[in-house]
Amino acid sequence: MKLLVGLGNPGAQYERTRHNVGFRVIDALAEKLGVRWERRGRAMIANATLEHEKVVLVKPITFMNNSGEAVGELQRWFKLEPEDILVVYDELDLPVGQLRVRARGSAGGHNGMKSLIQYLHTDQFPRLRVGIGRPANRRLDTINYVLGIPPKDEYITLLQTEDKALEAFSLILREGLDQAMNTLNVDPEAQRKAEEKRRLKQEREAARQQQATIGEKQAEDSSSPRA
Repeated sequence: MKLLVGLGNPGAQYERTRHNVGFRVIDALAEKLGVRWERRGRAMIANATLEHEKVVLVKPITFMNNSGEAVGELQRWFKLEPEDILVVYDELDLPVGQLRVRARGSAGGHNGMKSLIQYLHTDQFPRLRVGIGRPANRRLDTINYVLGIPPKDEYITLLQTEDKALEAFSLILREGLDQAMNTLNVDPEAQRKAEEKRRLKQEREAARQQQATIGEKQAEDSSSPRA
């Protein structure tokens, strides 16, 4: 069994904010699987099956900075190991629209993750990070940024990325964490440059072969007997 945890803040005023990416992903997964939420301790949970694995979807209702209190209670209740807890949350250090999977690691300044590490007594649990980027205006306070509602174009990009996160959950459960990291942790810009480099190499090789063919034809013509 796995806990699939989305981090966010409860309340309608937070629903569309950058900081509630985790809640939105888990809500979308619950809707896709057709399951209902119920309260358990300091979290909302929903029981489901995904990729033939029993999973419990989790939304802590302790507010972001105390997320670990709720998750720690559920870990003890279900008697799970840290590696059985997969957390999805917003990441400032990733551009908007990028996903990254990690098997473990520090909180990286994210208060919700700090709380989880504190109450789980380890940072050895997997996480799915959804990029929200950093504010273009460096004078904008980080708290106001993450608790802000992004403009329309950015919000659409976030929603598209959240859809990809649903596929990532399935991939992780189906193929395992290592394979999921190999598949998902690809830098789109680096991939684009690699594809461009590969295309140019193919074009140069085609041009070289064409030139060689022309040279061979000219050699044949010059060596042919003339009347």
